[in-house]
Amino acid sequence: MNLFDNSGNNDGSDNNVAANKFKNNILQPLAERLRPKSLYEFFGQNHILGEGKPLKNMLDAGFIRSMIFWGPPGSGKTTLATIIAGISGYEFYKISAVSSGVKELREIIDKANTNFKYYGKPILIFIDEIHRFNKSQQDILLHSIEEGSLILIGATTENPSFEINSPILSRVTVFTLHPLFKEDLNLIIDRALASDETVKKKKINLKEDGREALIRYSGSDARIMLNALETAVNTSETAINTAKPYTDNVNDDTIILDATKIEEAYLRTSKYDKTGEEHYNTISAFIKSLRGSDPDGAVFWLAKMLDSGEDAKFIARRMVVLASEDVGNAEPDALNLAVSCFNAVNVIGMPEARILLSQAATYLASCPKSNASYLAIESALNDVKKFPGITVPLHLRNAPTKLMKELNYHEGYRYDHNYENHFAKQKYLPEELSDRIYYRPENIGKEKEIKIRLKALWEESKNYRE
Repeated sequence: MNLFDNSGNNDGSDNNVAANKFKNNILQPLAERLRPKSLYEFFGQNHILGEGKPLKNMLDAGFIRSMIFWGPPGSGKTTLATIIAGISGYEFYKISAVSSGVKELREIIDKANTNFKYYGKPILIFIDEIHRFNKSQQDILLHSIEEGSLILIGATTENPSFEINSPILSRVTVFTLHPLFKEDLNLIIDRALASDETVKKKKINLKEDGREALIRYSGSDARIMLNALETAVNTSETAINTAKPYTDNVNDDTIILDATKIEEAYLRTSKYDKTGEEHYNTISAFIKSLRGSDPDGAVFWLAKMLDSGEDAKFIARRMVVLASEDVGNAEPDALNLAVSCFNAVNVIGMPEARILLSQAATYLASCPKSNASYLAIESALNDVKKFPGITVPLHLRNAPTKLMKELNYHEGYRYDHNYENHFAKQKYLPEELSDRIYYRPENIGKEKEIKIRLKALWEESKNYRE
């Protein structure tokens, strides 16, 4: 029998259970081992959990209603939901909107309705990243929340006003969670060093500059901070043990953690997250692949983002911008496809949205490229700032009143449709900028046709260089 197998009925079953628990515990990351089990162990969010504050009052009264936790990563949304579930005593389900779909949601709702009908007890469901559910998926929750058979605790990093359906919002209380303060993070470090059984067995000397580095690089995310602390401890311990056979100078097992060790640990534990450096590095690689006409690179970085839990709508929004900024009029249909992709992603949601994103990404990467529209508006904005006093030429002004006509508003304007080729060849720029050419179409894709047409219309008036 496996040492940690507690399935047998031998006399040592209690020892096996304890051993199994110990094994599972040491395999868990430090952040998970230290996850608070009660409000007493929970640090931060005093604006909602302090005495007399709204969430504390709700819990003290024993009345738990549906709620949304809105806050940054690592602020305690999941932990707080788990603690509340324990306080409530209700049957508790925890799912993620990233990996769960309608089928799983309906199964929980059906069970909640049955429980409520026969036992009068609701089920409590925690939905992490609830903003990832599209409108249709969110609407599935409505009836059960309203009926009382389901108590929802949703967690989101996005503004609920924009990402959560209005009918849901009207039935829940939104609690805003703040980034953890330095004082909170210090308390969490102290607890890790003093109460975690694995950490306590080691001789750790956390220098003041190391503590400061832990807090500074955490981005107020307790989970990231604890993972970095654990990495620093483990790598330092490994270095000490490796050096022992080869030197007489290593007689002390003390693990000294200074700022340098902590910074190295953060580099080792750096991972993709929605606010961290890797997030920006990966979206940058994705955009550069699209701009560089490499559909294979684009699909790879798209896959990395999706696998890491990136918001599909965020990716779709970036492709809408790229379709105009980097493809532009070289392939005008690119913008239509990108906008259609964004709208479809918003309706369909994950995991099917991955196919829509792949189609849009491969198309945009394969399109001819031009940034002429982007350069045009940037150049024009620069002139607007340089010449703030410029006014609209009289012939281009609107003249709805007699006074305006007497002031020569609109005088001299030629209506283009009255001329050959619907083109009157008149000036539209202020006199001070009459020689400007902001939009210079490229010799590629459909923009090449645009350039030919503009050159034919304006002839010598505008110098469209080759």
